[in-house]
Amino acid sequence: MRLGILEAGRPPRSLQPQFGEYPAMFRALLGEDAYDYATYRVFDGQWPDRPQACDAYLITGAAAGVYDPLPWIDELKAFLRAAKGRAALVGICFGHQVMAEAFGGLVRKSPKGRAIGVQEYQVQNSMAWMDGRHRFRCAAAHQDQVVEVPRDAEVAAGNRFCPNGMLTYLDQPAMSLQLHPEFEPAFTAALMDGRLGEIYTEVELAQGRASLEVPDDRAAVAEWIRGFLAQV
Repeated sequence: MRLGILEAGRPPRSLQPQFGEYPAMFRALLGEDAYDYATYRVFDGQWPDRPQACDAYLITGAAAGVYDPLPWIDELKAFLRAAKGRAALVGICFGHQVMAEAFGGLVRKSPKGRAIGVQEYQVQNSMAWMDGRHRFRCAAAHQDQVVEVPRDAEVAAGNRFCPNGMLTYLDQPAMSLQLHPEFEPAFTAALMDGRLGEIYTEVELAQGRASLEVPDDRAAVAEWIRGFLAQV
């Protein structure tokens, strides 16, 4: 399978030498040899020449908001609509949000504040490619949320802070997740540390670091993504 990674942003520059960029994180998560990978830096105007250029696309996280007035974001929404039914789609964080907006949902900055550290989601609608667990934990780093679910999607998982945290689509092979299974604990810790005072308070940082003490479910979610892609 040819898997196109639509790179929508980069990690902070200071963390890139140690942890790399998002496409490398996803290749490590899913397996370097699992797919024929292609990377398109869409925030820099790099696009597949047609939706069918890849069997599936994975849309990464980004610092941008889906409502920001950046031309490439509207281009990305249009590309996703053109790819509907022609390629499978997987969205992570910003990717989760931009898919929702592209297909009729709504994203807003949450008045609840920011998710930090590792968050636990409860599974509401388990799919065949999931392993039957009732809850799972992965890193989170967001304030924007999907507040209106697209008509042809349903909520697969979420929590009280982010009720629409994982979506599956009924009219196309597509799924998306607000959490970051590609974030290793060391990267999550470094990301939080770098935002102390800028985004997070000392109390929030302490809470986020405490959440890293319990093992996450990155490996399980990676299996879900591989299982989803295997059935398309």
